[in-house]
Amino acid sequence: MHQHIRVTAEAVVLRYSSKEGMMVLLTKRTIPPHIFKWGLPGGFVHNDEPLEACVHRELKDETGLRANYLEQMSTWGNPDRDPRGRVLCVAHLALIRHSASKIVLGAGTKESKWYPVRELPVTAFDHAEIVAAAIDHLRVRLHTEPLAFEMLDEKFPVSELEKLYEWVYDRSVDRRNFQKKINGLGLLAARPEKLKHPLQGRPAQLYSFNREKFLELKESGAPVEIFS
Repeated sequence: MHQHIRVTAEAVVLRYSSKEGMMVLLTKRTIPPHIFKWGLPGGFVHNDEPLEACVHRELKDETGLRANYLEQMSTWGNPDRDPRGRVLCVAHLALIRHSASKIVLGAGTKESKWYPVRELPVTAFDHAEIVAAAIDHLRVRLHTEPLAFEMLDEKFPVSELEKLYEWVYDRSVDRRNFQKKINGLGLLAARPEKLKHPLQGRPAQLYSFNREKFLELKESGAPVEIFS
C-alpha cells in the first residue's frame, strides 16, 4: 500500500488577563491555500525534527514568542481538511503569560494578532474547531493540573486566579470555598509584596505558585483536585 501523507504541527497559543479574557494567537496566511485567512502558528514537520521542536521553531520564527508550557493535544486527519492533499495536523496546547506575549514578526510573516477566543475571525482549514477543542482540553486539565499558573504572572492576587477559572468554566466561583481548597492543598505561597488597586483601599496580597508542593502531592499519590 502506497501512502503519501504529510504532517504539520500547529499550536493553539493562549494567554489570559482579567481585563481581556482568554486570547488566542493567530497569524495571517500569505500563501495558498486559504491565503489571507487567519490560522494557527505552525507548519510542516522536518524529517529529523520532533513535533514539539517544530512548534517552538515555527512560533519563534513567526512571532518571536516562546511558550512556557506546551502539550501535545490531538491529531486532526480528515482527508478533506487540506486541499493540498492528505495532511495530518498534530495540534498542541501552548500557554504563555500576558506579560511575555508581545509579538515580534519574523521574516515572511505579514501579520500576527491576539484574538478573543469567543470572537474568532474567519480561519483557515479546521483551525476554529481546533481552538474550540483546545478550550475543552484546558477545561478538563484544569481540574487536576496547575495550568492556570502558566498563564498568570509569577506574582498574582488570588482574584486573578478566580477570574481565570470563572472564564474557563463560564460560571461564578464561590470565593470562600475556592480559597479554602487552594490553601488546603498548599499550592499558594504568600509573597511579601502587595498590589494596591487604584479603586480599592486595601492592597491585595500577592502569591506565587508552590510548584514543589504540587509535585510532592503528585509523588505521594494523593488525589489533587484543584477545581470542582
